[in-house]
Amino acid sequence: MIDIKVINPPYLNPPYQLRDRFRTYLPVVVDVETGGFNPRTDALLEVCMITVQIDNAGKLTPKDRFSVNIRPFEGAQLVKNNIDFLGIDPFDEKRNLVDEAEAMKPLFKAVAKEVKAQACTKAILVGHNGAFDLSFINAVAERINYKRNPFHPFSVIDTASLGALVLGQTVLSRACISAGISFNDNNAHSAVYDTEKECELFCSIYNRFTMYAGLPGRE
Repeated sequence: MIDIKVINPPYLNPPYQLRDRFRTYLPVVVDVETGGFNPRTDALLEVCMITVQIDNAGKLTPKDRFSVNIRPFEGAQLVKNNIDFLGIDPFDEKRNLVDEAEAMKPLFKAVAKEVKAQACTKAILVGHNGAFDLSFINAVAERINYKRNPFHPFSVIDTASLGALVLGQTVLSRACISAGISFNDNNAHSAVYDTEKECELFCSIYNRFTMYAGLPGRE
């Protein structure tokens, strides 16, 4: 079962457009939980994606959240240390598991729909050490033969790098706390929780930067 949640209603006719701020790219915050570190051989277990929007003051806020728990694909590897770290049973059907194609195609389509609605050309993945998340997103798109992956194939916006630059912190929990965002370690390493915190962190850093530096091309 795919969980879809409207976090904030859309702003009507905002004076600022995401397509103008991010070179026609739509930032989408993504976190994955996996059965290992190899995107081609190891299971993708959880995915969460949160879209963002820009308000009438030019600030970023979360918009819609999409999340799903995924049944390991046939032949997938599961590294015991990883599973123990996550503290989940990858085969527990009570987690509302969905096969990869059934899980990911609606998420890709939802992101593509938002890309079109925002008049953007591509989504760009925002993540904490986002290259890792993108590697699993690209691998699953290839496995399910999904030809219209809406994400840029290699570019990401990395909140770990932004946290190091702005806050002096690269660990998600420490970066959040430094930014004044609450963080509960007991809830960490869930794709939904981590994505929500990464989205808060990304919006906070972006809004802080915009407050002092303004929007590109504007007085």
